[in-house]
Amino acid sequence: MNILYFAWLRGTVGQGEERVTPPAGITTVGSLVAWLKTRSDGHALAFADLTVVRVAVNQDYVGWDHPIATGDEIAFFPPVTGG
Repeated sequence: MNILYFAWLRGTVGQGEERVTPPAGITTVGSLVAWLKTRSDGHALAFADLTVVRVAVNQDYVGWDHPIATGDEIAFFPPVTGG
């Protein structure tokens, strides 16, 4: 599984991309985030307030209950605004 971090999430986690193999039972974006938070203090801080984090799975915006699979690309980023 390929995880991408954008904007301030990249700096907080300490990397822009990582490949992970979550343990069995990690089947949704929400459960993935819960597991990622245990990987480092940076991960825990980045995901401390999920109201300021958006997620896409395979380049489609999804919710925290969206299912995930081994080969997915999962991207985390702050809300995007335009103007």
